[in-house]
Amino acid sequence: MKRLYRVEDGAKIFGVCGGIAEYFNIDPTIVRLIWGIAALSYGVGIGAYFICAFILPKKSEVVDEY
Repeated sequence: MKRLYRVEDGAKIFGVCGGIAEYFNIDPTIVRLIWGIAALSYGVGIGAYFICAFILPKKSEVVDEY
């Protein structure tokens, strides 16, 4: 089962975009660009990023039971 988490290695701020990129198996730069455009266009991206940063666990805290 795939889990959504924040990455610690290669994190720019909190590692949210890196974790989302690993979850969807895409390049983290694409996720960062999309998130940046959303933040500049609508302003919602900034709040959503910080909410994700505090809700999502770190990769080292996620225990894979499978």
